Amino acid sequence: MGEGAMAENAAGKQRGAPFQKGRSGNPKGKPKGVRHKATVLAEKLMQDDAEAIVSAVVTAAKGGDMTAARLVLERISPLRKGRPVCLDLPTVQTASDIAAAMAALTAAMASGEVTPDEAATVASVFEVRRKALETEELEKRLLALEEKGRKK
Repeated sequence: MGEGAMAENAAGKQRGAPFQKGRSGNPKGKPKGVRHKATVLAEKLMQDDAEAIVSAVVTAAKGGDMTAARLVLERISPLRKGRPVCLDLPTVQTASDIAAAMAALTAAMASGEVTPDEAATVASVFEVRRKALETEELEKRLLALEEKGRKK
């Protein structure tokens, strides 16, 4: 039997789309939050022998196993994501204060005091503050309008 004959047979058996669009082939599926049995079993085994495993890894690290030493060190002192950024910035209470703080941040980045990534992170904090100030201002205006409407 040639390859062409197999392809024809397979093509003949399939009729249209096997599933309806937007409908699961297994509507009940696995419930949310249920964990795979193998994962649960592995965690149970590790939990039962956790002390022995940690002891073996520490012993291997003391014996010069660099992989074991790296594992121990990563757990004791994990790599830090980012660093504290100390900048002399104005107090941010208004939108114009944010503009001044952004100017100071830009100058700090230009001088190399902070990296562009750090500046972007700080700028995103300023943006959140700006949105909060904007929301607060809109709320005050709305309350004033509502109060004015009640007095009429």
